[in-house]
Amino acid sequence: MSSDIRRLTAASALAVAAALMTASCGLAGTAASTAANGASEVQQAEQAKSTEDRVKQQVQDAARAAAQQRDQAEQAAQ
Repeated sequence: MSSDIRRLTAASALAVAAALMTASCGLAGTAASTAANGASEVQQAEQAKSTEDRVKQQVQDAARAAAQQRDQAEQAAQ
C-alpha cells in the first residue's frame, strides 16, 4: 500500500508541476502582451508628439509668410 501512496504522491506532484508550468506560461504571455502594448502606446505617444510639433511648425511658418505678405503689401501701397 505504501508504494500505491508513493505513486499517487508522485502523480499528484507531476500534476501540480504541470499546472504551475501552464499557469506560468499564461502569466509570461500576459506579461509579454502587456509589455508589447506598453511599447505600442509609447510609440503612439511619440508619433503624436512628432505630429504636434510638425503642425506647430507649419502654423508658425504660415504666420511668418502671412506677416511678410502684409509687410510687402504695405510697402507697395506707400
